[in-house]
Amino acid sequence: MKYETTYKLENFVLGTDWEDLPPAVRERIKGCFVDLTGALITGSRSDQFKVGLKMAQAVFGPGDIPVIGSDRTFSFVGAATAMGHASNAYDIDDGHNLIRAHPGTSVVGPILAAALEKDVRRNEFLTALLMGYETTIRSGAAIMDYYSNPHSSGTFAPAGIAAGVGRLYGFSKEQLNNCISIAEFNAPLVAGSRSVEYPSMNKDGVAFGAMIGALAVSEQLAGFTGNKNLLESEKYSYLLDDLGEHYQVMDLYFKPYACCRWAHPAIDACRMLMRENGLTAEDIASVRIETFLNATRLSKIVPGTADEAQYNIAYPVAAALVYGDFTLAQVHETAVPDPETVRMMEKLSFAEDPALTALFPAHRICRAVITTKSGAVYTSPDCEPRGEACENIGLPWLCEKFRRITAPVFTRQGQDSVLNMLCGDADLPVREIVAEINRPAYRIEL
Repeated sequence: MKYETTYKLENFVLGTDWEDLPPAVRERIKGCFVDLTGALITGSRSDQFKVGLKMAQAVFGPGDIPVIGSDRTFSFVGAATAMGHASNAYDIDDGHNLIRAHPGTSVVGPILAAALEKDVRRNEFLTALLMGYETTIRSGAAIMDYYSNPHSSGTFAPAGIAAGVGRLYGFSKEQLNNCISIAEFNAPLVAGSRSVEYPSMNKDGVAFGAMIGALAVSEQLAGFTGNKNLLESEKYSYLLDDLGEHYQVMDLYFKPYACCRWAHPAIDACRMLMRENGLTAEDIASVRIETFLNATRLSKIVPGTADEAQYNIAYPVAAALVYGDFTLAQVHETAVPDPETVRMMEKLSFAEDPALTALFPAHRICRAVITTKSGAVYTSPDCEPRGEACENIGLPWLCEKFRRITAPVFTRQGQDSVLNMLCGDADLPVREIVAEINRPAYRIEL
């Protein structure tokens, strides 16, 4: 391929200030911070985060950078690694249909670690986070096409991490270009389809993507040289044509449930039928889920771990039928497997509807058919998952979600205080915000 270094991306990343951003974009990236903070708080209660803390301490050395959910401090790469293990632990974070992956959770750990290291204020961190999103999504689109395989979040993240952290580190455009090139070239090629079929902590490769992105920054500082990245190629340069005009962050979807997005419409369809017809779990004789092919391929095993519960369609749907929701209370390691949920799983069946498959991936649609013990049959309308980009999700929706998903582990007083810091007008130091999140008084033990 033909390449040309124009520094178009680098100039955008380094030259855009908070005040330059449209109000809707500023509100959206605040909302992303709310959503990602919720993911980090809940994720810090996971077994995966415990692994991240061990990795950070054993491999990447000491430092003075705090992390959400721990009283320990680490080096930059260590803090990035620890939070990279937490952010996607419960699969409750945002996504983007262009790359069918999770850009926010993949970049937030290292960019937040850099913001804490450099002691910047919230709005500068949010601007760097935005650059991480915009670079990750555009680079991800190029990578998806170049490799012609369905890679996932950890593959796309390193370029975005390089962009966001490079801004906070004060890189020149030449340094930033080199860092992005190092990060994208050495990114892990995460096999997204395998993570769906065989759930584990591997998931979308977020933890390794965060590590590689942070290490690419360290390599840049040490003098390592890369050369060219896909966004500089003639074939993919069009992905930068709308920089500063169309913000990809406005096309995100947000997830109400702690499981694969493909299971969400089935959960919503079942909850709708239960609510509108006054049904309880005891009323149900059987449930048939009619959906698109990829959703039917999700695991249906009785999970033994939180990861197996998330990359699953039968367990989340069954839990929602029993408990009316699927967040940390239903998916935490201590709650899996739940006997009532397992019994409900036995009543479920799944079938592909070719018409719904034809609409995927632009639309992920499902319907549910519930048959009661009395013989009544209720069929839902076609359901798409809530939180799609077309809904123009705003701060109220995201703050309500934050309260709902953190409620098992975070006090109401803590929620009020942290949301005020994340959403308010005050441009507070990021260290002050993280210290408030980590106040022991706000922590609820599971």
